[in-house]
Amino acid sequence: MVRSTLRLVSLITGLTASGGFVYGAHSWDRNDFGVVRIGRAVLTTAVVTFDYLITLRNIPPASQEYEDIKSLVHARSARRLLDLCCANRGTYIKVGQHLGALEYLLPPEYTSTLSVLHSQAPSTPLPDVLQIIQEELGKKASELFALFEETPLGAASLAQVHRAVLKDGRTVAVKVQHPKVRKQSSLDIMIMEVLLRVVKKVFPQLEFMWLVEEAKKNLPRELDFLNEARNAEKMADMVRKFPFLRIPKIHWDMSTERVLVMEYVEGGQANDLKYMKRNNIDVNKVTQALGKLYSEMIFVHGFVHCDPHPGNVLVQQTEGSRDPDIILLDHGLYQVQYWRVCYLNPPSLISIHHPVHALRSANEIRLSAPFTRTSHSHLQDFSRAAPVL
Repeated sequence: MVRSTLRLVSLITGLTASGGFVYGAHSWDRNDFGVVRIGRAVLTTAVVTFDYLITLRNIPPASQEYEDIKSLVHARSARRLLDLCCANRGTYIKVGQHLGALEYLLPPEYTSTLSVLHSQAPSTPLPDVLQIIQEELGKKASELFALFEETPLGAASLAQVHRAVLKDGRTVAVKVQHPKVRKQSSLDIMIMEVLLRVVKKVFPQLEFMWLVEEAKKNLPRELDFLNEARNAEKMADMVRKFPFLRIPKIHWDMSTERVLVMEYVEGGQANDLKYMKRNNIDVNKVTQALGKLYSEMIFVHGFVHCDPHPGNVLVQQTEGSRDPDIILLDHGLYQVQYWRVCYLNPPSLISIHHPVHALRSANEIRLSAPFTRTSHSHLQDFSRAAPVL
């Protein structure tokens, strides 16, 4: 395995060096070359893998020394992964954001390091942003906005957001997709899948292939901002009974698949305790409101916001109100059928859509019996087949 990995690293390094001759004669971005992105990913994976294997190989696993040194390796590896995500951008940052939110699964060295990607991802240069706006909306930003702030409010894996002022004086948030993320995403996912399979051969206990499968399924939805706009309006209508919830209104006449213009709303991240203390926001009320909101999504509507990392859930204290507001952002990814199968669909629908395994699967789903690989595949079948009511 080590020899195979070294051969792969040598091949990628050689190809990257060869590509450097071409790159040197042009002003292209190195990230345009798939071989450069692959090379970074392979080298980072190899270095992280060898660090664990070599550093910990002669230390008794049950010792305190092992735990202390393992923590140092975790910290080094997390920093390397962060550097890789920031260099390759796009899909890598998306996966890095997911890893940074897995506090219940990953060591704190990883989650604390990667969590910066929730709101501090690398941004696209302003000229590229303005070019995308012109391509998508058919006019220059100066013709559409009285003011367009050069510095983004925040940058994420697939897009960044700028504050702007419309010609009529309304303040809006303009979400602009990173220019190359669509073109690069398929190759990025394929390379991640290959590398994760290699890592699993070395460390069989690691189970992260689900991340790649989720990325394959969900990225096309998240890259369509019109889909996000439709989801936002649907969710706002479904939970309109909650006065504490704010979902930015969409400006449909200025929105496309790659540009989304919406109402501008301010707030601090829902995990920023210092912000809440400074603004006299009751943390208990925030948690209660989030609990009510997600219970409504899951158990009443079966339409669930599936990207609730801290950068997408903001809080604010409105003047004159005793209760804080919850601001829900980034509506590109929702799950529908899965939750309906688990909690809402009657057994008759299960029988109709999958009669062969209906009784067994209904019992496992409704009574929370342990899932097996077979029953999980049945659940996926139900999820695809179940109608949206």
